Amino acid sequence: LADELGRIDVLVNNAGTGTATPFLDLDLDTVRQVLDVDLVGPFLCSQRAARRMIDQGGGGRIVNVTSVHEHQPRVGSGPYCAAKGGLGLLTQVMALELAEHGITVNAVAPGEIATPMTGQEDTDVRDEDRPGIPLGRPGDAREVAEVIAFLAGPGSSYVTGASWAVDGGMLRMGPMAGSHLDRNDWRRP
Repeated sequence: LADELGRIDVLVNNAGTGTATPFLDLDLDTVRQVLDVDLVGPFLCSQRAARRMIDQGGGGRIVNVTSVHEHQPRVGSGPYCAAKGGLGLLTQVMALELAEHGITVNAVAPGEIATPMTGQEDTDVRDEDRPGIPLGRPGDAREVAEVIAFLAGPGSSYVTGASWAVDGGMLRMGPMAGSHLDRNDWRRP
């Protein structure tokens, strides 16, 4: 694709998969599949894109889509959390090593977003009730895209090595957080 377009200026690693399997029930093939898609794939794509960006000159942008589970664990999601946590640290290493070439590298860490992966492909997020998320609803994929667009654009030229949570405030709740909560009791002391 870069050959057809003449250059590559932005790479967004947005592929992802996961599992809802307890740690003791995981098989190696499942672990490898999740790690390959969520960590090894972004590593390989970033390496190729960065080499191309360096050869062509002019810097570039790499944005890795991680997850709130880059920062906080989730029961039943061991390989997913490991991969997204690993991608978060890889983002930081890449940011340090590629900065001298004018390439910025950042992560976007979505919370619950209405997508096919969460079973909410055509959901109007304003109609969904999520008491465990401070903004009270899941996010819309376009809200994540806006942050990615900022990080891919010229306005973010001094931003590198950061992870941007797009989660309706979920991470700010720490261990109380969760899109699975069905009551608002946490809102009152």
